[in-house]
Amino acid sequence: MSAPTTTARLLPGKPVAEAVLADVATRATALRARGITPALATLLVGDDDASAGYIRIKQQQAADLGFVSPHEHLPAGAGQADVEAVIKAWSDDPAVHGMLVQYPIPGHLDYNAALAVMDPDKDVDGMHPVNMGRLALGMPGPLPCTPAGIEALLAHYDIPVAGREVVILGRGATLGRPLAMLLAQKRPTADAAVTVVHTGVKDWPRYTRRADILIAAAGVPGIIQPEHVKPGATVVGGGVRYEGRRILPDVDESCADVAGAITPRVGGVGPTTVAMLFRNAVTAAERANP
Repeated sequence: MSAPTTTARLLPGKPVAEAVLADVATRATALRARGITPALATLLVGDDDASAGYIRIKQQQAADLGFVSPHEHLPAGAGQADVEAVIKAWSDDPAVHGMLVQYPIPGHLDYNAALAVMDPDKDVDGMHPVNMGRLALGMPGPLPCTPAGIEALLAHYDIPVAGREVVILGRGATLGRPLAMLLAQKRPTADAAVTVVHTGVKDWPRYTRRADILIAAAGVPGIIQPEHVKPGATVVGGGVRYEGRRILPDVDESCADVAGAITPRVGGVGPTTVAMLFRNAVTAAERANP
């Protein structure tokens, strides 16, 4: 038997990220012309190799865009007060426009408590409770990066969203829940009918099979199979797990035989997430220097 032919249009994230970062670079240049150098500070706690790698990527991107990137690396045994002291110092420093705490942090630390002491206007991850509230109310503020990246990706590839049925499999605070709020808002690149389901919902495939746009955000490798996809639907893989350095996405690659458009196994949503981080940072610098 011959192998099935992949028919889905691929939706790589790199061109989307490049377009966003080109805009960020232009805005950063305009700020520097006024004597303001955008600054994105990063905090790493512990010695997790993957986290350290993510910080290096962000620092290199900052340099490429003409940002400065103050960095603090605390030992794994650092206390809650040590972490919060760094965050408070950056919150009070007008030369720092955005900051992030690389997640995950060691288990004895309270990430949410640390986030709560951050100036919400400097929260480039968009995860501060104030920013989640702003999102829920449709108020301006930093947006969670992966949801914003997914909206940008759909817009970049002219995937119709307004009036369409979007189903999100996953209800996590970093992706599923904020993405549902984002895509339900009234604007041309959103305005969808959004349903959020999760693995605790009996017969969840009943929902995914009717979706015009299916977004996997469960963090369960291979949970989305071809039989869960409406023929011709757009499928976005947002959830992944890692086995060492190996990426295990939620969406099985065979879904490309059913979908009309699909993000690739590697290089889909990831690049757009980083781009949105810097979009939040340059926006914070502009807001602080009107």
